[in-house]
Amino acid sequence: MLTDRDTVLRKLHELRSEHRDLDTVISRLALHQMDQLQLQRLKKRKLLLKDEISWLESRLIPDNIA
Repeated sequence: MLTDRDTVLRKLHELRSEHRDLDTVISRLALHQMDQLQLQRLKKRKLLLKDEISWLESRLIPDNIA
């Protein structure tokens, strides 16, 4: 049975993979100076993925009250 932690880890893996893929696509588009609007959309999506990855990573860290 999957735990919440397992679910978060799986989602993190998926998001990191998509983030890497977007990085590759963005690099290729930037080299060929293709559609700037599409390039901006991809960059925005990449930033959103980074934010979601950070949020999920923070869920994996237990809350310790000092």
